[in-house]
Formats: sequence, structure tokens, C-alpha cells
Amino acid sequence: MLNCIDNSGASIVECVANLRMKRHAKIGDRIIVVVQKQRNFGEGSGPGGNSSSAAAANKVRRGDIRHAIVVRTAKKLQRKDGMVVRFDDNACVLINKAGEPLGTRLNSESWLFLTHSTSRAVVPWIKKYVNCGTGD
Repeated sequence: MLNCIDNSGASIVECVANLRMKRHAKIGDRIIVVVQKQRNFGEGSGPGGNSSSAAAANKVRRGDIRHAIVVRTAKKLQRKDGMVVRFDDNACVLINKAGEPLGTRLNSESWLFLTHSTSRAVVPWIKKYVNCGTGD
């Protein structure tokens, strides 16, 4: 189970396949996930509410199969400069098959690490979509 840190509409996803054909996914790996829990947007998104604006914000629904890129792992990772990085949870960003993000905003503090990691698929669009409260 991974947290989804973008605003595509998914809250929790489950990894079903790693596209690198290795046993465990690392930061920057492309995986296939199934949406397990959908994110609620506002008070109208519940049952019986007027969810016209919330439905437009949800690009994915529970049970959808999507591609994703792993951006945080709880497993320790040692970088080439000797720094050991470990996060509290596992997280991913949903992408389409072309490699572009489904959401328009990434809510994460780990984006600086991604620019130094081996994932070059994330770097072109990461600064455009990131919202980590830095004021930029």
C-alpha cells in the first residue's frame, strides 16, 4: 500500500506490478497500481451531496488500474555521496502511459531528493507541479 501524493483523486493505492521486473520497487521506479481508496474533495463529494465540482476533480476512481512512479520509500537508500535517506511512508505519483502526471499538484517535501535520485523521468515536470509550501 502506498500513499498517493498528487491531486488526481486517489488517496491510497496498491502496487500490483513493478515494470523493472525486480522484486522491490525503489525511488524512481515505474509501477502499476490499483486505486484502493478515493480522496474526498469538499463536503459535496459524499453520498447524496452535489458532487459536480468534486467529480471534475477526481480523475481516478476506486478500482482503476494506473501507472505510477515511486517517490518515497520506507526502506533506507544510500546515495553516492554517502547520505542515507529514509522516509516515514511509501508514496507515489500517478502518471499516464506517456509519463506525465495525472494530477496538477504534488504535495510532498521529498521533491528535492527526487532531483538528485536516479529517476530522470520525474525531473522535467517536478518543479512545475510541486507544492511544498516554500513560497515559490
